[in-house]
Amino acid sequence: MKPVWKAPAVVGAMLMVGLVLSACSNDNGGGSTASTGGATGGATGASGVPQIATSDFTFDFSVMEQFKDLAAQGEGMIGVLLPDTTTSTRYVQYDEPNLTKAFEAAGLTSDQFKIDNAEGSANTMQTQAEADINAGASVLLIDGIDSSSGAAIAQKAADQGVAVIDYDRLNSGGPPDRYYVSFNNVEVGQVMGQGLVDCIDAWKLQDPNVLIMDGDPTDNNAKLFAQGYNGLLKSYFDDGTYTKVGEPAGTWDPDKAATIFQQQYTAHPEINAAISANDDKANAIISILKSNNIGEETFPITGQDASPPGLANILTGFQCGTVYKPYWLEAQAAAALALYLRAGVTPPTTLVTDKTADDVSGTDIASVYTKPLWVTTDNMGDTVVADGTISASDLCTGDVAKECEEYGIS
Repeated sequence: MKPVWKAPAVVGAMLMVGLVLSACSNDNGGGSTASTGGATGGATGASGVPQIATSDFTFDFSVMEQFKDLAAQGEGMIGVLLPDTTTSTRYVQYDEPNLTKAFEAAGLTSDQFKIDNAEGSANTMQTQAEADINAGASVLLIDGIDSSSGAAIAQKAADQGVAVIDYDRLNSGGPPDRYYVSFNNVEVGQVMGQGLVDCIDAWKLQDPNVLIMDGDPTDNNAKLFAQGYNGLLKSYFDDGTYTKVGEPAGTWDPDKAATIFQQQYTAHPEINAAISANDDKANAIISILKSNNIGEETFPITGQDASPPGLANILTGFQCGTVYKPYWLEAQAAAALALYLRAGVTPPTTLVTDKTADDVSGTDIASVYTKPLWVTTDNMGDTVVADGTISASDLCTGDVAKECEEYGIS
């Protein structure tokens, strides 16, 4: 039996999915003031407006039913703009269905919200945004392909009186009165870095030579992830415990990541560990490692997104863990925020508890943060499987089936 290693201590308190909001200072790049929100039990204010906190949302979406009156009061369509289908499986597999479920649970009909995917084209996203506005959208949720194009779309929407929410990624330089819903992305990077540290220890790796594989630098989140894991790993590099072999130009494209990794691995065959900023990049790297006969629990590598390939690689011993961002929680928080704005109601401070620094515009953006989790073989069954992000029947197929049985995932 493979050794079962525990989730890092830094996220031990996160394992309850009834989440407590984070508190970080604005100078960490994740940009928040002190968080004061707590569970309200989904209370309703005197005006009949739900006083919701992120800790109230559950993975059965039942809290969204409290928004039915608010949905009936609102006017206009809610448009959602997602970036692509290739850099991560999350947008098709998680975001779109969870947002749909959240809106429907709140009582919106199919003609009152619309979810589009730009398939990697900023021009397509611009066209989709214009179509939504022309169709009477009163709120746009924008997960920009890059900060520049996302900010331009957000500004154009705001200029036409449409309320704007940056979804998951901050569109730096956008209108100052927009909102932002995401995870604390510096913390995401810190969780990833601690996951690598714990995995290096658990897999008993000698003389770690670490390659840093960042996400696309045009994605503000990628910069924050890197700030988190580089900050956490700095002391290990500085005192010589680990060697930082390199940090090549980042990308979210798995094929490009594979090429970059192959070049680095050829030039530096001593590389024996890697930070990979998401599961799809990790999967591309792992394919190269397998072709070089690198065995399980030999080459520690991180991931993010709790994608099916990432979870399978964790179970089979080729990936240390993945940063799981409960998308059902992020989707409900974003949908709730959109419903407040659609009804012309100021969102409650129980939900909007943070601010994020927009370094391009020099403004602080009112924000909703949710917490990331580090998922390993130890807690996979109690998190991503238990909350329905992926079913055991879908995960535990082929060679992974015996690993699921070994780790009690059913």
